[in-house]
Amino acid sequence: MTDTWLIVGLGNPGAEYKGNRHNVGQMVLDELAGRLGGNFKTHKARAQVLEGRLGIGGPRVVLAKPLTYMNVSGGPVAALANFYDIGLDRVVAVHDEIDIPFNTVKLKSGGGEGGHNGLRDISKVLGTKDYLRVRVGVGRPPGRMDTADYVLRDFGTTERKDVPFLLDEAADAVEMLVRDGLTAAQQKFHPAKTDV
Repeated sequence: MTDTWLIVGLGNPGAEYKGNRHNVGQMVLDELAGRLGGNFKTHKARAQVLEGRLGIGGPRVVLAKPLTYMNVSGGPVAALANFYDIGLDRVVAVHDEIDIPFNTVKLKSGGGEGGHNGLRDISKVLGTKDYLRVRVGVGRPPGRMDTADYVLRDFGTTERKDVPFLLDEAADAVEMLVRDGLTAAQQKFHPAKTDV
């Protein structure tokens, strides 16, 4: 196994989905790609990939944006992990999360998928839920709006001004997770619980 990390940004392919809440994982990868100063190239594993290092002499990473639809993300993830010989403990899925408030980033390893079809497919194809997740909060749908309708819409006008900060924070979380480990990243990015 290599010491490389596979960072997968979940989303749907195509211009019509680009600004959707569901594609926030891919937006985070675009932010990371900007930091690495590289461009994505199409890979035979049905994904766009960018290989690089986080800083000079830093950890080696493969940034990947599957070219499949969200609900069949598992195939490209498994193929890339296999191609680059990356252990599942170094696979990180960056994805939208309705169960945490907008503008919040949380990290975890394993656990349930919370109805997220992209994660469900990755768990099914990898045969385990034990991979890392960077969860980017998009908040819950307002009123009785259907969850699918909500995540397949672009961020609202008031949210849009905060999206760059959210992407920046999520990219920082990915970098810290890879460099310093899950516990350190959780301590930094999870707000401390205060007694009320």
